[in-house]
Amino acid sequence: MEARPQSARAGRGADGAPARPVGDGGTEPERVAVTPAAAELLRMLTGKHGPLMFHQSGGCCDGSSPMCYERGEFRTGDSDVLLGELRIDGVPDPVPFWMSAAQFAYWSHTHLTVDTVRGRGSGFSLEAPEGVRFLIRSRLLED
Repeated sequence: MEARPQSARAGRGADGAPARPVGDGGTEPERVAVTPAAAELLRMLTGKHGPLMFHQSGGCCDGSSPMCYERGEFRTGDSDVLLGELRIDGVPDPVPFWMSAAQFAYWSHTHLTVDTVRGRGSGFSLEAPEGVRFLIRSRLLED
């Protein structure tokens, strides 16, 4: 497997605030992963920008796409949930994946896979100049 997520039930956001737990203290299912194409793009972006992070805010249009930032460039807080930390072969630091709590309320029953497609999004995500964009593919969590 290209990336291994590490559940991040405890931890701190870029602003030092505690990460909001994703579950009720039981064993957490894997919530987020990446495709090989997304992993390759993350390796390239890490080489250009250093440690990275994702945030998915919700909203309409590209607001519901995952945005990739330099780690700490997007400040997280009490209204965000840390879904996991993606461990990508060839990327020294895990890539945390954050989601707004309001958006998580809709996606809490799904497993998310970060993928890429050709074309530009309209956000500030780091991959925009590369002619591709990140997107989420989802499936229901399995028991």
